[in-house]
Amino acid sequence: MASSLFSKLAFWPRWFWRQLTSMRTALFLLLMLAVAAVPGSLYPQRSADPNGVRFYYDSQPEFAAFLDSLQLFDVYTSVWFSAIYILLFVSLVGCVLPRTKIHWHAVRSKPVKTPVSLARMPQYRVVEGFDLVAAEEALKRNKFRFEKQGESLSAEKGYLKETGNLVFHYSLIGVLIAVGLGGGFAFSGQRVLVEGDSFVNNLASYDSFAPGPLFYEGELEPFTLKLDKFNVVYDLTNPANIGQPIDFIADVTLGEKGSQSTEQIRVNYPLEVPGANVYLTGNGFAPVITVFDGKGNIAYSGPVVFLPQDGNMTSLGVVKVPDALPKQIGIIAFFYPTAEKLESGAYTSIYPDPIDPLLTMNVYTGDLGLDGGVPRNVYALDTTDMDLVAGRNGPAPALELRVGEQAELPNGLGTVRFDGLLRFASVDIAHNPGGIWVLIFSLIALVSVTMSLMIPRRRVWFRATSDGKIEVAALARGDDPGLSDLLDRLVLEIKEGKK
Repeated sequence: MASSLFSKLAFWPRWFWRQLTSMRTALFLLLMLAVAAVPGSLYPQRSADPNGVRFYYDSQPEFAAFLDSLQLFDVYTSVWFSAIYILLFVSLVGCVLPRTKIHWHAVRSKPVKTPVSLARMPQYRVVEGFDLVAAEEALKRNKFRFEKQGESLSAEKGYLKETGNLVFHYSLIGVLIAVGLGGGFAFSGQRVLVEGDSFVNNLASYDSFAPGPLFYEGELEPFTLKLDKFNVVYDLTNPANIGQPIDFIADVTLGEKGSQSTEQIRVNYPLEVPGANVYLTGNGFAPVITVFDGKGNIAYSGPVVFLPQDGNMTSLGVVKVPDALPKQIGIIAFFYPTAEKLESGAYTSIYPDPIDPLLTMNVYTGDLGLDGGVPRNVYALDTTDMDLVAGRNGPAPALELRVGEQAELPNGLGTVRFDGLLRFASVDIAHNPGGIWVLIFSLIALVSVTMSLMIPRRRVWFRATSDGKIEVAALARGDDPGLSDLLDRLVLEIKEGKK
């Protein structure tokens, strides 16, 4: 009774294991993994684009919260993606190991016994003019593995097909391990550099930093990076593409081990630095602004990063002046590299390069909300507790400044000056030690699957009959349109005695 109960209880785990370790399940999980990775390219990921996630929350807070509840901002570390990943790994291991054992025994075993009725094989001939000795020589020349069985020869060829298939699946396992361990030791950090700014490779210097679960701070190798100049090359020759950027070039100074060198970072051409690579991920303008408060003191001075809003680089920036007297000042500003006024009175940029740059400002006073202990987005201004004092719908018109100009703030709040114009570059400093192994295993998988598809698995038999003729038959694993030609070629080669 107990044995029967145990057998029933053990049935379902065995059934589940058989289903999980079948090749059909492995292929299905591989397809699921590919589909599950799609949201990672549709939505910004915290590990690579934290500002994009913040923008989602600012523009669509409820939808962003819903996406976050589904872990769509952390796809590659989500519970559901990890579950598919682990199941695929277990399925591949459970599928490949038994097949490896079977293949090993098949390679070491002798060719199969010659069937009683060769006439039932897909390809069958009865020929004359040679004997089994000549057939043996032909099989040797064509690299068949064969054995003489009485008055017959049993030959096999094409075991590399299954070998390639197994190597392909082991390579997939290698890719999964490399991705998993590489992601564990990997890190990715972002930093916005304005022309003239320097970066030191430590945690405090990053704007955002996403380490892998196995990463520790001591892995960061020392180096410095200074953005000397950022250039954008525009298409000026194709009339249909005028003004479109065709290249982005960041000229930087790299400092490492007591020496400095001048380098360039371009899109798809990252800069190799100690322990990481530096990728160019974004760019824009950083107008240099100085704000004097009502008492004439400099309350703010420096470049402000403006985020591009369209293809002509119309950009939005925020200036927060918490130390201004008598009131805190907040400014929402728009920058137009090549400004043109519309009939509605609003401005737009008609070209992305700064040919006629213009800065417009909406000015607010009140509580900036910086003293409440709640983190605030530096690229957004919360105007809930602030009053508009200058703007399109305010008591005073919006301020308009060109480079070098200065304007009075309303109500004796002070003055603001547009001192100059710089560019900024967004860089991603990333390291993934598993990347090279992913490439190696992927190349092995490509070669092995090609070998598996190109090499046919075939069996050939020769049997001498009582009337002096030879029965010849062939069988292939799966559909093999070249099987008939193989048999005809072998027979012709034996008859002609080719070497």
